[in-house]
Amino acid sequence: MRDLLIGIDAGTSVIKSVAFDLKGRQLAAAAIPNSYETIGRTGAVQDMARTWADTARTLSDLAGKIDNLASRVAAIAVTAQGDGTWLIDRVGEPVGKGWLWLDARAGDIVTRLRGETGDAERFRHTGSGLAACQQGPQLRWMLEHAPEMMHGAVTGFHCKDWLYFKLTGKRATDPSEACFTFGDFSERRYSDEVIDFLGLAPHKGLFPEIVDGATTYHPLSDSAAALTGLTAGTPVVLGYVDVACTALGAGLYDLETETGCSVIGSTGMHMRLARGADDVRLTEDRTGYTMCMPVPGIYSQMQSNMAATLNVDWILAVAGGLLKSVGVERSKADLLGHVEGWLAEAKERPPLFHPYISEAGERGPFVDATARASFLGLSTSNGFADMVRAVFDGLALAARDCYLAMGPLPRQVRLTGGAARSTSLRRILAGALGADIQTTEREEAGAAGAAMIAAVSLGLYGSMDECAKEWVTPCLRASEPADATLSRHFDSVFPAYKASREALSPLWETITGQQDKLP
Repeated sequence: MRDLLIGIDAGTSVIKSVAFDLKGRQLAAAAIPNSYETIGRTGAVQDMARTWADTARTLSDLAGKIDNLASRVAAIAVTAQGDGTWLIDRVGEPVGKGWLWLDARAGDIVTRLRGETGDAERFRHTGSGLAACQQGPQLRWMLEHAPEMMHGAVTGFHCKDWLYFKLTGKRATDPSEACFTFGDFSERRYSDEVIDFLGLAPHKGLFPEIVDGATTYHPLSDSAAALTGLTAGTPVVLGYVDVACTALGAGLYDLETETGCSVIGSTGMHMRLARGADDVRLTEDRTGYTMCMPVPGIYSQMQSNMAATLNVDWILAVAGGLLKSVGVERSKADLLGHVEGWLAEAKERPPLFHPYISEAGERGPFVDATARASFLGLSTSNGFADMVRAVFDGLALAARDCYLAMGPLPRQVRLTGGAARSTSLRRILAGALGADIQTTEREEAGAAGAAMIAAVSLGLYGSMDECAKEWVTPCLRASEPADATLSRHFDSVFPAYKASREALSPLWETITGQQDKLP
């Protein structure tokens, strides 16, 4: 009996395969830590063959947790980290390593292209601002600086597309990544105008067919079946990009409410639902993303700050390094256990912190590859606890900055991602947004969203609305209201947060330019 769906979510930190029953209940999961390597100060790449091997292993490991898995799987759906450039040759072998969304080598190209008049027309088609993490600027960088990187390449994938190819042998991408990178979101197709503006017209052959997993699937290949232990011919569904799947699994798609959705993980994604192309609100400064959702005429508008919990990782690494220098060893888990205590000790008005800790700079609600983190307002009265609180406040202020770029602040935000487990972060975020925060009992929203697309594709539900009411609504917890005093605090400090990041902008290029000159 085919009574299970598998959702694969190959993230930046972890690759996982999750089994659900046909009603959306999670039954088991298998995960393997992911890894990537840095190149210089701004490059970030991932071994493509290892990524596939690790993904296949999670599928075979899942079989050890569920009896008769192979005979019970109705479909497999795959999503993964977005953006980036994963090239393969004519016989399907990787051409070099996959470039990740963390790769910032194309920052100067983005700055140049954003300064050209044609970028306004490109933005009108895609609804998405240019950023160094995207495949278009990354391909331009290769062409201009290292054309040998593209020798032999015949297809350009994103991470999930590569995994779909290894599962099925089909060269394809989905409407979400195809359109926000190279297409027209309202028509869900590639745009010649966009591709021409990016200077990639001679390389159009790289772009694979757009396949909508909500209506189409392909069979699991014999080779993939042999490697994973699953049954050849099992339907495989190409999911949408991970943030779209996570938004779907966390509850953004709800036509009965006006809710935002934030994913607070390594990066921060902040989303509103657009109920048609006319409801898409394009920013004057050409930032953010517009992503097709797996429902006709429905879009997710997103503003994404490049680094969210990466800032928390950094402040904990600072603490760990200082302790190690005096002979005290503490793991990251140990240090995380102290966070709530530090937050409780901090002053009510900590310094301001701009959470631009990523070497890739910032992409939302402004694009600047040279943006860097900073503390403002430190004094001798401040201690480490105040700095930890400032980092958490900075994440919340960045979220507010992103939501305001898309319109009024939402009254409710559905929150997911690893940091959603933090009571303090939920309270701080609610205060900064002046919104009720609602989390989900579902642990794997991205994998669930991919599996929901498969459920609709196979006809198990007549519509995504029906599927969401059974898969998502029962998992939503009670809302946590914003603290009025905390909201007033953030109302008072946000103007200084925004004004200071605008004032610092001219200095970032100077600072990073000086760093580039260092040996």
